Amino acid sequence: MNNSVSNTARLLWAGLRALLVLTLVTGVIYPLAVTGIAQGLFPGKANGSEIKADGKVVGSSLIGQFYNLPLKKGQQTPEPDLKWFQGRPANGLGRNSVNTRYTLLLSGATNLSADNKDLVQQVKAAKAAVVKDNSVPGYTVSSSQVPADAVTSSGSGLDPDISPDYAEIQVHRVAEKNGLSVAEVDKLVKDHTEGRTLGFMGEPRVNVLELNIALKDLVAKG
Repeated sequence: MNNSVSNTARLLWAGLRALLVLTLVTGVIYPLAVTGIAQGLFPGKANGSEIKADGKVVGSSLIGQFYNLPLKKGQQTPEPDLKWFQGRPANGLGRNSVNTRYTLLLSGATNLSADNKDLVQQVKAAKAAVVKDNSVPGYTVSSSQVPADAVTSSGSGLDPDISPDYAEIQVHRVAEKNGLSVAEVDKLVKDHTEGRTLGFMGEPRVNVLELNIALKDLVAKG
């Protein structure tokens, strides 16, 4: 009986020591080491790829934002602020009372099939809006010019980038709304267009937040 109690106590003490050691190694030492390495080698990525403007963090290069006008009294759906470049639709995001400006990050796609009536209607409405919003005196956008990313949300619903084609059809509208020349805004887009990763992975893209920050700076200089 005494041997049994002694063996049990010894096993419990061995298990407790293993628990303490593993907790120290995996719960303290390893996280601190990984955090230290990340902060030393990749501080920007380790801190969420933050983007700053005027000394303040205004977002992340990994997450899209809305650029809408404030809601008017009784208005349910905000209108886009057309002085800014607009990002992709975010139809895939979960909907609730606080998820109005990506405040609550709910990642997800629509999960609707290509022939789903709701999705087809969303795409048609989005295409019509893109044509209408970006057609200004002297420049008319046709339906055939509207790229897919202008009317569909990404798989996550949080895509921060748009295609150069979508950025280009917004140039004339942004120029007019901000009192800038088309050449100035077009150069802004080209300067913020990133090529394929390593030259062959992915597609060329434009980060909307970074582009709008540069636009704000350009307007301020004018």
